[in-house]
Amino acid sequence: MNGTWKTKYGEFKIWALGHQRLQVEFSGVYEYKTAQGPTANTGEGSGIATIEGDTAIFKPEGAEEECRITLKFTGGKLVVMQTGICGFGNNVTAAGTYKKVSGKKPKFESD
Repeated sequence: MNGTWKTKYGEFKIWALGHQRLQVEFSGVYEYKTAQGPTANTGEGSGIATIEGDTAIFKPEGAEEECRITLKFTGGKLVVMQTGICGFGNNVTAAGTYKKVSGKKPKFESD
């Protein structure tokens, strides 16, 4: 589970801290076209997730109370579900199936 996970529109950086806790950082993008040309909304979130078995629950710092991001590590993939408003940019979501691109310790913005 440690490392960097990506989709076309998002990235998770994850590192185990011990005691069933993970440091998590998400960045995502929603691309769309306008009359002026292509543009994008972006969103970020970070914090500590708690993990039990192969599933972690994460609420980014400063996100609405209803925000809940579920991270499920399965078959070499990371399957992410998002419920509630998490404070990312318009139409930016953490949901999706992510592929591991690195097992090295990620560089976190808070480092």
